[in-house]
Amino acid sequence: MKTRVAVHRDFHISRIDDRLYSAFIEHMGRAIYGGIYEPGHPTADADGFRTDVLKFVQDLKIPAIRYPGGNFVSAYNWEDGIGPKENRPVRLDLAWRSKETNQVGINEFGKWAEMAGIEMMLAVNLGSRGLEDARNFLEYSNFKGGTTWSDMRREHGVQDPYDVKMWCLGNEMDGPWQIGHKKATEYGRLANETSKAFKGFDASIETVVCGSSNDAMPTYPEWERQVLEECYENVDYISLHKYYGNNSRDTLNFFGKIEETGRYIQTIGGVIDYVKSKKRAKNDVHICFDEWNVWYHIREQDGKNVKAWDWPEAPALLEETYNFEDALFVAGLMNEFIRRSDRVKIACIAQLVNVIAPIRAEKNGPAWRQTIYYPYQFASLYGRGTALNVAVDAPTYDCRVADDVKYLDVAGVLDEAGTIVTLFMLNRHLTEAADLDVTLTGFAGAKVVEHLVMEGHDLRQTNDAANPERIVPTKGAGVAVEDGKLRGKLAPLSYHVIRIDVS
Repeated sequence: MKTRVAVHRDFHISRIDDRLYSAFIEHMGRAIYGGIYEPGHPTADADGFRTDVLKFVQDLKIPAIRYPGGNFVSAYNWEDGIGPKENRPVRLDLAWRSKETNQVGINEFGKWAEMAGIEMMLAVNLGSRGLEDARNFLEYSNFKGGTTWSDMRREHGVQDPYDVKMWCLGNEMDGPWQIGHKKATEYGRLANETSKAFKGFDASIETVVCGSSNDAMPTYPEWERQVLEECYENVDYISLHKYYGNNSRDTLNFFGKIEETGRYIQTIGGVIDYVKSKKRAKNDVHICFDEWNVWYHIREQDGKNVKAWDWPEAPALLEETYNFEDALFVAGLMNEFIRRSDRVKIACIAQLVNVIAPIRAEKNGPAWRQTIYYPYQFASLYGRGTALNVAVDAPTYDCRVADDVKYLDVAGVLDEAGTIVTLFMLNRHLTEAADLDVTLTGFAGAKVVEHLVMEGHDLRQTNDAANPERIVPTKGAGVAVEDGKLRGKLAPLSYHVIRIDVS
């Protein structure tokens, strides 16, 4: 398969916000309890946090993490998770039909996030609660001292404020399943007033208003228009959520959903531009794609089980086992986020541990990295800097969700120092290798300094506790710069990270 790619030093898309590689974790299933937190586990520290899981998290270099939900947040009383643990109430979590022990709250999670080197992005309950409770949560979290809520935090052993700068104004408020579901105009007005209050407290705070739960919602994209018309001048981001599956076992159609995501982002970008023009606004609103992942392997079974749950504590829920095909898909999705970095400034993989997650952890047992861990990690490590406008000429295919899908998917990033170009390359073809012919304009003396590859696996192969490294990246070969061009072959169904010194 012949391909041509053009990369030019001067042709850029946007500077990439580091937060494009963020994550999400919710009080759901075993994400918190049995995931990051398991007192008594052989690796647990004095606070009960699993250090084996923490190490895997640290290696991802995650810039920010959204917490504590998710559907969970829409009926959550944040005050239940503060103060002495022995005095904390056990509550019924209506979102996931579980018992919430509240042994992890804002202060425990804040300590874990600090150890992990991750900035917190907190969500407030605008479902069953509202502005007053959100304002109190902000004061507890961010004020230095001398007030009721800030002094209470200090009494709870946290002297310095968290100074959280990113706040999500509820979760999926367009969804009828959501506790406290609202009409678009009703929610937009509440979000506007909440954001105004938060920015009155601290003008540097950024707020995220709820967009559609997915692009198949009957109210999409009218929901975004109505919400933004209520709050555009006072918010910074609008959220998008989307989960992906391949129930039909049609690999090329599955990969085509990456193009579908691009249309989703483009559509909401158009809504943003329309509302900005209509309101004659001067500020910009960007996209926070704060829930995304592959989720279908266990989804149907979870739906059946929910009726039988008897309010257990931390049930095994949404524990997807990811295969090699999923890893290739995530690689392509990260490329799409890089290409759309002019619109998408924040994106969060959902979730981080156990629940539809790149990291799995057995109770009293080992933790391991799933197949999707690696493309997410590579994007986080090497995808920071400036997104390059890469032109790709390659054979295409049509599928149910998109037409003219290129078999070769490429994203390029020039690092902050301007010395390394990283090309993230995915050959989606089922049987044919891609012959590379990449023109590197403006990059004299370029040479390949690192080549990482994921290839040669059956699409259904997975990692598990017994075989945690069945699918891992390896060192690539056969790709080099010759006469100013990158040349070589990419095997079918393979993912490559090629780092090129251009200093």
